[in-house]
Amino acid sequence: MSRAGQPAEASDLIDIDELIDAYYDRKPDAGVAEQRVSFGTSGHRGSSLTTSFNEDHILATTQAIVDYRAAQGITGPLFLGRDTHGLSRPAERSAIEVLVANGIDVRVDSRDAWVPTPALSLAILTYNRNLTADDPGRADGIVVTPSHNPPRDGGFKYNPPHGGPADTDATGWIADRANALIAARLDGVKRTRFADLDAHTLGSYDFREAYVADLPNIIDVEAIRRAGVRIGVDPLGGASVEYWALIGERYGLDLTVVNPDVDPTWRFMTLDWDEKIRMDPSSPSAMASLVARRDEYDILTGNDADADRHGIVTPDAGLMNPNHYLAVAIDYLYAHRPGWPADAAVGKTLVSSMIIDRVALSLGRTLLEVPVGFKWFVPGLLDGSVAFGGEESAGASFLRTDGTVWTTDKDGILLCLLAAEILAVTGKTPSERYAELEAQYGASTYQRVDAPASPAQKAVLGKLSPDAVTADTLAGEPITAKLSHAPGNGAAIGGVKVQTAHAWFAARPSGTEDVYKLYAESLRGPEHLAQVQDEARAVVSAALGEA
Repeated sequence: MSRAGQPAEASDLIDIDELIDAYYDRKPDAGVAEQRVSFGTSGHRGSSLTTSFNEDHILATTQAIVDYRAAQGITGPLFLGRDTHGLSRPAERSAIEVLVANGIDVRVDSRDAWVPTPALSLAILTYNRNLTADDPGRADGIVVTPSHNPPRDGGFKYNPPHGGPADTDATGWIADRANALIAARLDGVKRTRFADLDAHTLGSYDFREAYVADLPNIIDVEAIRRAGVRIGVDPLGGASVEYWALIGERYGLDLTVVNPDVDPTWRFMTLDWDEKIRMDPSSPSAMASLVARRDEYDILTGNDADADRHGIVTPDAGLMNPNHYLAVAIDYLYAHRPGWPADAAVGKTLVSSMIIDRVALSLGRTLLEVPVGFKWFVPGLLDGSVAFGGEESAGASFLRTDGTVWTTDKDGILLCLLAAEILAVTGKTPSERYAELEAQYGASTYQRVDAPASPAQKAVLGKLSPDAVTADTLAGEPITAKLSHAPGNGAAIGGVKVQTAHAWFAARPSGTEDVYKLYAESLRGPEHLAQVQDEARAVVSAALGEA
């Protein structure tokens, strides 16, 4: 019997001392693929226990980032933040040793506390606001986080001066340089001992104050306060915990942090779909304890470890499907932000719901459909040509009320506050509004299923051609498109998408875990969705040589 959604037990917990010892003791072999630096959709991730996230990885990657920013002519400060994972502090210290030795102006949190990804993105953009795109004094940043990944994992992510995730050109260059340094046994890495640093070596920045103080420029916090919306927040043991406390206090909100605990073993979590501890606020299993309290608050929200993802729980529906909430957010925002550019597009990943397409059409807005990865929304958010960018995995950001950029990385705190604003202004929960959208556009049945896949299988799937799909129909409907590139920008999707008038599926390898993701949606009900999934699995199995 599956233990998904059940409380974690002692046997599920990692040994933090063992994790950190392995970080320092194990040395990667650059000749072993699984031990190389590899940037997925959002940074390099791995575990010290599998020699895929160790001290040498971080020393080499940080030096590679130093070399990259020098090649790009970037001389400004580098903002550095970490989340609450057990490997994050050791990795942060390793990065500091290299950055300081290279003479980089490093800005760390003034409270030596955790830094959500959106707060770091905001810090970069705030610093660069009045600088031209070619000014060498622009800032950039590093976030030490594997996001929602299990407690045994670590992550390391570079954000260039545009404030968002680095593109593949940058991450490819950095990864190649880092692996070369590892192969050379760190010859070429400059380093100073962390223990030798004094209090004046590092610059500081109050990420929390800067973020919280700026919120009225993007969220109607006064409307939330006036309406008395009762908000329950679960940071899921992540970096947003102290941010939420200050938000409630600063703006007089009826806001309760229902779980203020931070523990690198995450012993308070319920197990995810695969019986692992994973801080995914879009997962019903990981959010089970919060869903159980749905009747205690008007809105309940969750964030992952670096607060770039959101989960929305309402009394009437429980945990909302991320696609449903994105559709509601778009529907609401474009009608309640008169300061936004009239021609600003709606940005979505091509594995997001068809309901979003219909909402965008009803709003008279252009739909920008891109591959998975928030980096694709960065240019549009920067110049205002995209007012909202959202991913099906519960990540999104949008423009300030005056139509200027807020963050160019995902902001889970922002999307949680928006749910409260929607209720305060409309008198309807986001799930109630979604029911109205479905009545108007059709009922969506959507599911993402993760299945194990080896690195070799992932490589095959990532290069899958539309020609691999020989069928003319999908679940009884004529196929209208077979895609390996996104219609919004022509970029490769790293897999394949097949669609009909009322359904679609997409298959792509995960950029961070050894699984492949099968997405599917139908507007003709659960049975039709199951048929779509069955036919999609046959396509994937054939591609992986399992047919």
